[in-house]
Amino acid sequence: MNLYQEDFYAWTQEQANLVKLKAFDKLDIVNLFEEIECMGKREKRELASRLEVLLMHLLKWKYQHEEQSKSWQRTIREQRHQIKMVIKDNPSLKSVINEYMVDAYSYARVSAADESGVFLKNFPVQCEWGITQILDEDFFP
Repeated sequence: MNLYQEDFYAWTQEQANLVKLKAFDKLDIVNLFEEIECMGKREKRELASRLEVLLMHLLKWKYQHEEQSKSWQRTIREQRHQIKMVIKDNPSLKSVINEYMVDAYSYARVSAADESGVFLKNFPVQCEWGITQILDEDFFP
């Protein structure tokens, strides 16, 4: 068993030190490559997840207006903020946000129906808002 499997944190510190020392021949290239690839995927999943939660709450806000609450409003604002932070930290994700929005919306639609008790067929099949509107701090449908 190697350090990567025994103590992940210690392995990360060792790898960072090896890079710092330019001891590239001693790097655990296979696991390092895998971890770097996973880091990028985590950022993409973070964006998709935040979009899904935001869209679900926007749908509930619009289609279950009698249940609107400060809690939903806070969740909407928090998700917008977090999405903006993910994009600020990873500007290249801005180019794929519309693509992610399509998938996130389909999941958000089902989740909104499950949580609200509103029939799925009452929610539009395609998102009726653009990304600019969705991320607009003043937009509450």
